Amino acid sequence: MTRRHGAPHTAPPISGSPLVDASAPPRQGALRLLVVENEARAADSLVQGLRRHGYTAESVPTGAEALRTHQSSDLILLDLDLPDLDGLEVCRSLRATSETPIIAVTARDSELDRVLGLQAGADDYMAKPYGFRELLARIEAVMRRVRPQQPLEQVLMHGPLRIDARVREVWLDGRSVGMTRKEFDLLHLLAAQPGKVVSRRQLMTQVWEDSWSRPGRTIDTHVSSLRGKLGSSTWIITVRGVGFRLGHP
Repeated sequence: MTRRHGAPHTAPPISGSPLVDASAPPRQGALRLLVVENEARAADSLVQGLRRHGYTAESVPTGAEALRTHQSSDLILLDLDLPDLDGLEVCRSLRATSETPIIAVTARDSELDRVLGLQAGADDYMAKPYGFRELLARIEAVMRRVRPQQPLEQVLMHGPLRIDARVREVWLDGRSVGMTRKEFDLLHLLAAQPGKVVSRRQLMTQVWEDSWSRPGRTIDTHVSSLRGKLGSSTWIITVRGVGFRLGHP
């Protein structure tokens, strides 16, 4: 088929970077995204941008490879203009065999194109060019719909640590530990998922209610403060490149 070219999306360009190795294994705890895009530079730029924002991302250039490799993905970003198969047929095939959410990303921007994309099984539809922050927000919105958050337990016990969300208080070895609102929310989220790595993106979304900003010093500052108040750096373990998990003193 003839590819319909549109303006490239506005994901941050990565000058001089190598093409992404699509065979790289997903990192623990991060949302796994599959980018289906045959333009190598666009795919590389998008994957690098997603990784910088806390996601695990890989890319494939064809519909056939997407159908073959999508099973390990949590969400698929599907360009409808592919060199081997019609993107709408790829979308239908994915939806027929999987409930993995799909965001169609394409230069096709008419109302009919959007209707056809959604009817083919896409959970959302974005026309190029688009803003990278909007893409991040749409990813989070789609994941909220397909994975509704379960309410966290109100009272959590972790060794000598007691966290009571009803009164928003923390006790360690029977003594009260003063927390700011964000410090409490961060600690409560980690304690509600013991043993699990919580990504920086998830922390930004659930604690700061911000799915747009790049996770950065804000999280690190609050983690450092929590470690100081709990008296040990081992209470919160950094998993480099992914996020944090609750530890033991």
